[in-house]
Amino acid sequence: MRTRTAGTARRTGTVAALAALVLGVTAACGGDDADGKKPDASASGTAEARDPKDPGQVSEPPALEDQPKTVNPEVKGVGAGGGKELTKAELDAAVLATGDVPTFKSGPMDGPPEQGESADKPDCAPLTAMINGKPEPEPSAVIYRQLVGAKTGRPAISEFLATHGTQGATTLFNRLSEAVKNCEDGFKGTGAGSTSTYAAVKRLDVPKAGDDTLAYQVTGEFEGDPVPMVFQVVRVGGTVATFYTANFEGTTTPEIPSILLATQAVKLK
Repeated sequence: MRTRTAGTARRTGTVAALAALVLGVTAACGGDDADGKKPDASASGTAEARDPKDPGQVSEPPALEDQPKTVNPEVKGVGAGGGKELTKAELDAAVLATGDVPTFKSGPMDGPPEQGESADKPDCAPLTAMINGKPEPEPSAVIYRQLVGAKTGRPAISEFLATHGTQGATTLFNRLSEAVKNCEDGFKGTGAGSTSTYAAVKRLDVPKAGDDTLAYQVTGEFEGDPVPMVFQVVRVGGTVATFYTANFEGTTTPEIPSILLATQAVKLK
């Protein structure tokens, strides 16, 4: 399989949009925006740690044995466990920040493009909603962050933290779990005049955290090659945190350290 670096990839549907989210920029990675300008990698706040031509930033997470085994005792909850619908300011206080997990730094990230994809199968719509970076049901508030290794500046793991209220958050989890099961054989996404192919969906193991936890992989295509995209989702009361990343350099499932989910769950409670 040929090398696929972030700096040379062309636009191919929302898989490219996901690449943009993973890298913390708002245009498809390696492409020009509508004005013919190059994407601004500084949107994540960590541009000095990332070379857009360095494929390692999306495919080489720190060794899992180097990750903390327990949640930092200095992390305190914000009281979202009772189902409270947080304000945007409260989400900002609750989202993972630099120092919460010593091996990661957190920086701001722009939200997703306005236009996303729609699934060709109604059962798979919850999956495209997450790929679009716009969970359904629509949250009353949402914020976006990018997490990178404190020492290496990689991997790029993106997070969005959304508040729905308990009913909306539970509905999101139930629909997403069903979609993972019903769409194992894949689906197609259409939008902005392009079609993306998602060849397979599978559930992944993840340690329990918060009130509900779910991890799954969607295998998309980028320049004709398979792209494993991993999502880890945790619910605490009416708030849902989603972590996601992708491997543009091979078929190995990219790993998201479970300490991120565990710490975010503790910070929300």
